[in-house]
Amino acid sequence: MASPTAVPTPTAPATPARGGSLKRSLGLWAIVGLGLGYMTPTVVFDTFGIVSGQTDGAVPSAYLIALVIMALTAISYGKMVRVYPAAGSAYTYVRESMHPNLGFMVGWASLLDYLLLPMVNALIIRLYLEQVFPALPSWVTVVVYTVFVTTVICLSMRGTSNLNMVLLIGAILAMIAFVVFTVIELVHGAGAGTIASTEPFVHDGVTMSALLTGATVVCFSFIGFDAVTMYTEEAKSIRIMPRAIMLTVLLGGAIFLVSAYFAQLRFPTNTPFGEFTDDPLPQIGLLVGGPVFQAVLVSAGFVAALASGLASHASVARMLMVMGRNNVLPKRVFGYVNPRTHTPVFNVVFVGAVTLLAMSFSLDTISSYINFGALVAFTFVNASVIVHFAVRQGRRHTAGDRWKYIVLPGLAMVLTGVLWSQLHADALIAGGVWAAIGFAYLLVITKGFRVLPKSFDENQPVTGVNKQLTDQA
Repeated sequence: MASPTAVPTPTAPATPARGGSLKRSLGLWAIVGLGLGYMTPTVVFDTFGIVSGQTDGAVPSAYLIALVIMALTAISYGKMVRVYPAAGSAYTYVRESMHPNLGFMVGWASLLDYLLLPMVNALIIRLYLEQVFPALPSWVTVVVYTVFVTTVICLSMRGTSNLNMVLLIGAILAMIAFVVFTVIELVHGAGAGTIASTEPFVHDGVTMSALLTGATVVCFSFIGFDAVTMYTEEAKSIRIMPRAIMLTVLLGGAIFLVSAYFAQLRFPTNTPFGEFTDDPLPQIGLLVGGPVFQAVLVSAGFVAALASGLASHASVARMLMVMGRNNVLPKRVFGYVNPRTHTPVFNVVFVGAVTLLAMSFSLDTISSYINFGALVAFTFVNASVIVHFAVRQGRRHTAGDRWKYIVLPGLAMVLTGVLWSQLHADALIAGGVWAAIGFAYLLVITKGFRVLPKSFDENQPVTGVNKQLTDQA
């Protein structure tokens, strides 16, 4: 079994000509900004109609439940990122604290998220344009988007964290404008006709089962908060990482809660959205602020989805490359890096091909598939805290240690498991099939569990390709 302090190491030292070394140049708020950008704040409007229908008009309660569970899980991430600062991920934490085979299965579940996240961004953009330009065929939007993103990443894996911050600020300003317009309308009698009410949280007809189902969907909004662990090697100090993780969750949760609260007051039911409940963001913009604000809100959602799409597409291409370099996947194909562009071209194109599936799937279905892998990963990160600290280090003999290393992660693990049990049956079936494929593949690469699986981690340094879409030059 691997040493509990071992971390993945690069296959060769990085060289400036092939992408350069990573610099410790990111401060606390830069990392939080990158995390919030990955979470895509405007997604609260994309899933609003779906969750409002599921919860009978109590979207803020669903977000509050999800926020509590994600905050508890963020505490666990903060503990584990101190232990494994060079390669923070659910896969690494489980591999090193529990067992490499179990870590592989958690990593395999996470790979499902990675593969599907780029498709979600293409799907969201497709849904926007279907409403704004109804005559435009859906397949055209998906193909154009996919070709553009795939081409950009094939040419360069590098981007700029400053651009991410500009896009994030633009999205947040648009959401602030939404709140201002909504308050004005509420004061003049629209929707609930008040700006202070408990109705968005609880009212007759709301059940805990429905809220848990809604919370399972809105967990999709939080996916990406753990992505800030990718920047551990680039943080000015590792000590800021637990705070960065928690601030990303809390600030993201606050944005979601406030936006969902006012949206629920303004739209107590989905009736105003008509046939567009799958992604009502354009309708919300139109009904709250007219055509001009609709254009502003759709533009904010569009650029946020595009930025997230670039980051997620590059991330999964890189993860596949690491798996190829370490012979988890066939090295000749997945480990190949184009010598001219220094990018894993085959992997980028492969992810683009998966993204094309956005032509036919619904946001509800894809988000539930993604949540399957994410909730599995979150559950095992919480479990890894208990195993590493309470079991392996024996830190369970004082009340403080039991609270920090058993009670809190145990509660988070149970609550995450509850959300997992509320997933749509199709997601459980698809996730189960994906897990079965992963288990069969694990049997092959470990020769029937006679050898340990090779290491793979999206955060692992690899010669020639920068870790993320962040310009550290």
